[in-house]
Amino acid sequence: MKSRDPLIRAKRFQIDDARRRLAQIDAMIAEFERMAQDLERDISAEEERSGISDPRHFAYPPLALAARSRRDNLQRSAQDLKVQQEAARATLAEVEADLALVEAAGEMDRAGRVEAPGRRQPLRPGETARH
Repeated sequence: MKSRDPLIRAKRFQIDDARRRLAQIDAMIAEFERMAQDLERDISAEEERSGISDPRHFAYPPLALAARSRRDNLQRSAQDLKVQQEAARATLAEVEADLALVEAAGEMDRAGRVEAPGRRQPLRPGETARH
């Protein structure tokens, strides 16, 4: 088992790193979505204040126009992060599966070592099995 210890530690480190990255992505997505909702409220308030809700109107409030642009950028960024989120989830699942295989191989090695001393020697010619 000693020979597998560094590999197991490396896999566990990779899992921790993948989980940390996934948590960061999740937090960024949530923050971007929250900011986009805040901007949506600001846009609605500005449109209500001016009485103009058509962004193509010549008198559309510049503040609302800028907020729309910013909101759209945040939404695109959140979508891009969702793609990264799926990739991070796949990476995490892959590394977890790798760790499970390495640990299972270690268990099989240990089980093989435990069985080895108790194995029966093959019968020599002329010997009979004792029960």
